[in-house]
Amino acid sequence: MKNVKVAAVQFEHAAGDKEFNFRKIEQFVRQAQQARVEIIAFPEGCITGYWFLRKLSLPQLLDLAEPVPGGPSTQRLLRLARESGMTVGAGLIEAGGDGHLYNTYVVAMPDGAARRHRKIHAFESDHIRSGSEFTVFDTPHGVRVGVLTCYDNNINENVRITALMGAEVLLAPHQTGGVTSKNPHLMGLVPRRVWDERESNPAAIEAELKGDKGRGWLMRWLPSRAHDNGLFLVFSNGVGVDDDEVRTGNAMILDPYGRVLQETWRAGDDMVTALLDGSLIPQSTGRRWIRTRRPELYAPLTVRTGIERDTRSVRFDEVGG
Repeated sequence: MKNVKVAAVQFEHAAGDKEFNFRKIEQFVRQAQQARVEIIAFPEGCITGYWFLRKLSLPQLLDLAEPVPGGPSTQRLLRLARESGMTVGAGLIEAGGDGHLYNTYVVAMPDGAARRHRKIHAFESDHIRSGSEFTVFDTPHGVRVGVLTCYDNNINENVRITALMGAEVLLAPHQTGGVTSKNPHLMGLVPRRVWDERESNPAAIEAELKGDKGRGWLMRWLPSRAHDNGLFLVFSNGVGVDDDEVRTGNAMILDPYGRVLQETWRAGDDMVTALLDGSLIPQSTGRRWIRTRRPELYAPLTVRTGIERDTRSVRFDEVGG
């Protein structure tokens, strides 16, 4: 892997307002270009908006969705990539050629190529189907990139398979933190009042973003995904109001040892950048562990146990009444 400079962005999107959201994307791309960034990752669903999707009817979702790569948003990302010389990733709702809707993350590259990742564990709407393919590809920057969207990263097997497919950098776009839950050990809502008063009372919102609803929760598991698989991880996330929840941001970049290279807990739009040292990967703990795998013992991983359920039912089982 060559050394590469990457950026992780957090921003507060506007539900359903693609033009507003694209203006933010373009502003960050210009800023990243000045910093000589080569790969920039924006959050899940940041083009179309995210949490409000669960309230939309099928006709409303169809009005919002676009084909990939032929749709206007993907073409706009490709123009940005060509003009900036950067690889740009951002999320939207895709109108698939198979007649289904997907929560899709589009990665546009400066050579004119575009790749898409359909979220494997989609739960946002009964009308949105989960994807069934892993997404790993080479970039013009001399690095091999994988994409897993939000809940996809929760499943250990997904990250391991992505690493086994050769990913050196994992783009992990999210809309998380501040999530409603009836489980007292999981996140929980950030009070809207605390967000609205972030300028007059910055200590209160910082405590929420850095606490167990935000960074504290992420640090229980996110570094292990990078460490155990010996890859760099670029975590982008929403921040601020997302329908009736408040996202916690915490955009960060981690190295193959699970160490945080750069991060932010700013209560607002922000970007962090880091130069990734490709020489760290070959002897990283995770890559050494991967070389000692015994695949002949892992057949049980492919056998259903009877406890499996669809992501949507499990996800909303955690939501309070």
